[in-house]
Amino acid sequence: MIKTGMCSVTFREESVDQVIKWTKEADLNGIEWGADVHVIPGDLEQAIDVALKTQKAGLEVLSYGSYYRAGATQHDYPFTSILQTAKKLGAPSIRIWAGEAGSDEVMKSERKQVVEDIQAVATLASEVGIEVHLEYHGGTLTDTSESARELIEEINHSNVSLYWQPAVGLTLEERIATIQDVKPFIRHVHAFHWLEYERLALAEGVDAWQLYLDQLLLENQRIDQHFLLEFVKDEDPTQFKKDAQVLINLIKESKKK
Repeated sequence: MIKTGMCSVTFREESVDQVIKWTKEADLNGIEWGADVHVIPGDLEQAIDVALKTQKAGLEVLSYGSYYRAGATQHDYPFTSILQTAKKLGAPSIRIWAGEAGSDEVMKSERKQVVEDIQAVATLASEVGIEVHLEYHGGTLTDTSESARELIEEINHSNVSLYWQPAVGLTLEERIATIQDVKPFIRHVHAFHWLEYERLALAEGVDAWQLYLDQLLLENQRIDQHFLLEFVKDEDPTQFKKDAQVLINLIKESKKK
């Protein structure tokens, strides 16, 4: 039930057709379509078209990567529009962001507002069979594993899970510790290799990613778990295909253990 894919924002300057072509050539299972360029919220005809093209290529729509900020006073697009678009896209889940500020910056009342908003949108999404997943990212309430764990526990909703990605500025040991801290809540993973903010080939991070995968792979594989490539070095499609093969091989090796 492990699936591999790519985030279309990796090549946000490229067309839908090109993203599909490169994903297919890389032998990945599918695509997390981004809401910033490739599938705009509210453009239902575009969502249907992208869904059909993805399916025709033999790929899956793995997620709808929205930029909805839970708890915000203003949104570029209401969640109802995002949800309707995700449904037309055939996305099994929607990625959202846990607020507009880091865990050290928000007051208790603001955190409560984020929690209540996530609970509300998760309930709406559950009514049409779509899951809600929180981006694991700085500048939000998932900026540390401790805050992310507390947030999920506060939300206490069966339709809410976490993404995970290697946080910038942490050591390898600290990153592994974050996985252990929130592992029960992790559903999907954004895969890339950085040295601080410098994008590197995934092959240069093989040892680290093998350790991550040993921690990340779900024990109960009846649940889909997606590993999605993002942040390719130099935004180079050739490098992307190399990274894809590295990711596929890493998962195969971890599954043998």
